[in-house]
Amino acid sequence: MTGGAVAVTEAARPVRSLQRVGARLPPVAFDAVLALGLFSVTAGLNSKVYQDPPGTLILQAALSLPLVWRRRAPLTVFCAVAAVASVQWLIGVQLLTDVALLVALYTVAARSAWRHTLMAGAVLGTGILLASARWAAPDGAFLNSAVFLTAVAVAAAVTGVNTRIRRAYLASLEDRAVRLERERDQRARLAVADERARIAREMHDVVTHNLSVMVALADGAVFAQHGSPDQATAAMRQISGTGRQALTDMRRSLGVLRADEPDALRHPMPGIAQLESLAEQTRAAGLPVRLHVEGDPASVPAAAQLTVYRLVQESLTNSLKHTPSGTRAEVRVRCAPRTVTVEVTDDGRATRAVVPPSGQGVPGMRERAAAYGGTLEAGPLPGGGWRVSARLDLGMTGAGTAGEGAA
Repeated sequence: MTGGAVAVTEAARPVRSLQRVGARLPPVAFDAVLALGLFSVTAGLNSKVYQDPPGTLILQAALSLPLVWRRRAPLTVFCAVAAVASVQWLIGVQLLTDVALLVALYTVAARSAWRHTLMAGAVLGTGILLASARWAAPDGAFLNSAVFLTAVAVAAAVTGVNTRIRRAYLASLEDRAVRLERERDQRARLAVADERARIAREMHDVVTHNLSVMVALADGAVFAQHGSPDQATAAMRQISGTGRQALTDMRRSLGVLRADEPDALRHPMPGIAQLESLAEQTRAAGLPVRLHVEGDPASVPAAAQLTVYRLVQESLTNSLKHTPSGTRAEVRVRCAPRTVTVEVTDDGRATRAVVPPSGQGVPGMRERAAAYGGTLEAGPLPGGGWRVSARLDLGMTGAGTAGEGAA
């Protein structure tokens, strides 16, 4: 058993050497060189050892030449070589060119289906028994010859099978690498799209609210500049402060995009504690606001507090833009261990359409609420006015939450 294993290993070495050489040449060129080399070497050895007549060159060429097409039609080439070997056996000519059978068997094992490999192996095994019975039996070496030749054939077949398995494995790795790269690119595109949407929401909320307040204050200053100069001056100062606040908010929102930007550290993102300042700013713009905060805001994560702040900011901005003078607004925030609810209402009557104008406002608020597995409702009240209601689930830890936290 050990001797057979050693024979298999020794017989497989030439095949592995051929594999290494073949990797450096084009397939057709390598196969042509292989066929020519096999014919030349075995023809020379046969002429020196056996002194065969020149007619044997035809058989040697017939055994070697089909190897040129072994990659294109492995099974056909094996059958052709086996047929020539059968003729050789029938006429009783021994040729070293029978090595072509091993090359053909290796190619079938490396490039054809399992059933073709088994069939080719069975054919070659039968040929080995017949050859051993004819040429080795008279000398009493039938068993040794049959075992040795069978071991060599098994080594060629096993090497071919290993080559096929390795090729399939490498192909699967390449396919997996391509798929992983495609998935990575897709995730990168989705991340970019999410980041763009987040920045768009932040810029919309910051710019729209502050510009709406500044427009309202500017209108008030124009109206009061003749009759109440002091009020006009106060309004202009409020405009200046609101503009500076808008610049700070924009730097803060854009600063998180750079790791070395210190503004994001000097000016943390707003939260529930800043709602009173937001309400005061809205009051100065002409919209009276009542703020009610229930529960412990400190128990709410910073990212969720930013979402609450943006929801209230956008709702008050819409009330400021779409309601007449004299409208009042009310903000209620309820903080619970697992949820936060936000409700913003105003009593503006008969001046706002039932469907709010299309834009980034309400869709952006819905996206913020959805990031926490929550819902948002926005619509008119039965008695007049407008209501925005949102509920955030603090147990959500998905990608949307992470995106808000990055804000």
